[in-house]
Amino acid sequence: MTEGERVMLMEANRVRQILIAGLLLGTLLLAFFPVEPQMSTEVIFDDEVTQLRKADGIGTESSESLVLRVTHDDGAGLMHPVSRVQELLSIEREAFAGENPDTAWHTDVTELNRIQSPFTLWDEAFTSRNRSLTQAEGWSDVLQPLIEEGWCGKNATDEESFAFEATLLLLPNDADLGVACPSMPGQYAHQPPVSNELLWMVWIGNNQSNTNWSELGVWAEQLSESTNFTFEAVGANMLFAKSKTLAESELKSVMIPLAILLVSALCIGLRDPLVAVVTLGSATLVVGAEMGIMSMFGYTFSVIDGIAVPIIMGVAVDGAFWYCRSSHDVEKVRKMLFVAMLTTIAAVSLALFSPLRAQRSLALVMVIGIFLDWLITRYVLEDFYMSRKKVDMSLPSTRNILSKPAFTALWPALLLLLAGVAFVSPGGVEVLDIHQFLPEDDPDSAELRQMQDEYILASSTDAWILVNVKGDSVEEYRHLLAFQEQLRNHPSIISLDTGLSQSKLMIGIPDSNDENATLDQVLSSSSLDSLMVKDPRLQSDGETYAVVLVVYLDGLDTDAALAFIDDVRVLFSEMDVSGNIGGNFVVGAEAAHSFDESRMTQIFGAGIAVFFVAFCVLRSPEKALRIAVGTVVVGAAVDGMASLLGGRGVGSAPAVLLGMGFAADYLSHSSSSDHAPTSNDHAARWWAAFTSMCVFILIAFTTFPPSSETGRLLTLSIFFSVLLATALSLYQTQSDEEE
Repeated sequence: MTEGERVMLMEANRVRQILIAGLLLGTLLLAFFPVEPQMSTEVIFDDEVTQLRKADGIGTESSESLVLRVTHDDGAGLMHPVSRVQELLSIEREAFAGENPDTAWHTDVTELNRIQSPFTLWDEAFTSRNRSLTQAEGWSDVLQPLIEEGWCGKNATDEESFAFEATLLLLPNDADLGVACPSMPGQYAHQPPVSNELLWMVWIGNNQSNTNWSELGVWAEQLSESTNFTFEAVGANMLFAKSKTLAESELKSVMIPLAILLVSALCIGLRDPLVAVVTLGSATLVVGAEMGIMSMFGYTFSVIDGIAVPIIMGVAVDGAFWYCRSSHDVEKVRKMLFVAMLTTIAAVSLALFSPLRAQRSLALVMVIGIFLDWLITRYVLEDFYMSRKKVDMSLPSTRNILSKPAFTALWPALLLLLAGVAFVSPGGVEVLDIHQFLPEDDPDSAELRQMQDEYILASSTDAWILVNVKGDSVEEYRHLLAFQEQLRNHPSIISLDTGLSQSKLMIGIPDSNDENATLDQVLSSSSLDSLMVKDPRLQSDGETYAVVLVVYLDGLDTDAALAFIDDVRVLFSEMDVSGNIGGNFVVGAEAAHSFDESRMTQIFGAGIAVFFVAFCVLRSPEKALRIAVGTVVVGAAVDGMASLLGGRGVGSAPAVLLGMGFAADYLSHSSSSDHAPTSNDHAARWWAAFTSMCVFILIAFTTFPPSSETGRLLTLSIFFSVLLATALSLYQTQSDEEE
């Protein structure tokens, strides 16, 4: 061995040691910075209004509202006798006081911020008329003398208006409203609102990113055991908490079968148990190191990012098969894997520019994992793989067997077939909602659908309109009132017919008779204590720069939500007002609409990126074009299959790009080869594909919908990709011979 070779060997060993040490250190970081994946709308898409509201709002909640459904143990009404109302008010106060361990909030880890029940606002409404609900011995003490117009009349106090709003939202649709709105048919001012159940809105966590919403369910069970009432945690956010638990438990339960399946497939395909164990071990270290390092830097993982784990492990097996089973020498395999890594990242990384945060997050985890897979394969495992290689390099190619026209025609035929799948698939995109994160037969999901029929709060959705306005400007305050009045007339806002008038479900800014009043003066002197907002102002350094208006829309009408977004933006422009629109449903609906309009552009964009990367490395426009065309066709076919298998949605978009990544990977192997494929090359390609498909077939049988959907789509995408790559290798061989 020459001195130069000795130096190069020492450098290679040093690089290998540094990489191994880095992986081990990164994995050890998980002990100090454990990954705590989140599952909420905040990790799925970006809502700028909600972010500003939580950061700078002085009277809006800094945490998501959760819902408790309250019934009495005997199943009878909650309002008779009045002592039941007083008992619930007492439980509400004791939750914060902490003096009664049976009813106090049960943990110091998560903060209880606020409880809003209809009874609290009823008490304030009666207090505004110098009557006390908490001291009443019977309903006649607070209902006499009659409040003839009730809480929905034009002479109602602010507190009574808020009580009317809470009664509509927190009591079932079939509840008797009584004094809340006696102008409605069949309602009377001498009666209280009556129902057998109602809702509490609860805010916990104080904007903690790792708030465990399931703690509300624990507290509800505690209250149910120690009182005469039954408390049940319900609503969409609780279902997000359940979907998080489901995803985490399934990911943990699938890891051992996944490891066994991978080792078995690797052992059979590679015929070398040691290589199988080392390959799987390195992939595990890659995943652990990536998670540990990103967690150390404060990266917030979503539950959906867990899908990346089996994908990264599936990609890691490629190198083992190509080094150990193919007929290529080490230089050719290096080039093939390098091109495959770059083209795969080029396809996947397009999701980094997605408007959906979940797609950007998954793409980032995937890109880092794929790069680390290649890095470890190239600089740590390459020598080991080559030392275990048992392939006879003198084996003949399959040219003579597979170069007949019937085989070489496979490439254009498969392209047309896959393009046909995309062509016949139905269009449209499902709007992202909680039901896409739970199994179809989940009882809690069915219960939420039932609640949407029973409660306005459950069937409606709140949209937040942020309007930029200076708190000390008289002119801007008047301009805001004019904008608010125009907004109130929008037909998409839920309107309630009181019999005498229509009342829009909107929380706005109070007007003032003082022509020189400013926003800060009005809100500082008036009491705004509605269900959702105590003070709508947003402030920076003590100065008001914006307010939020809250409107309620039909949460089941996507078209109305999209129309509302467009109309509000037009209204911004016409009235020369700047602002933005937020809220889970409207942002999610717009994201789905944008995805539907841009999904094919995204697929073609990924194909263009793959073409340029492949061309820069291979220096062959023909080969780069074949890789790009095949990648686009596979992406379009997977997108079509997503629609055929259950509905195209924003959740299927990552699977489409990942499928294109696999297509770019396998097609790059075929195009970067400089000789006719041998049986060993075909074996390496198909065994690598089979091993990866085994992983995703297993994932497809999980019950967490994003995982199972991704598993099905990626199984199909790998099959399409390896079939197309095999056809390309045969077609390219024939083309090269003709040239």
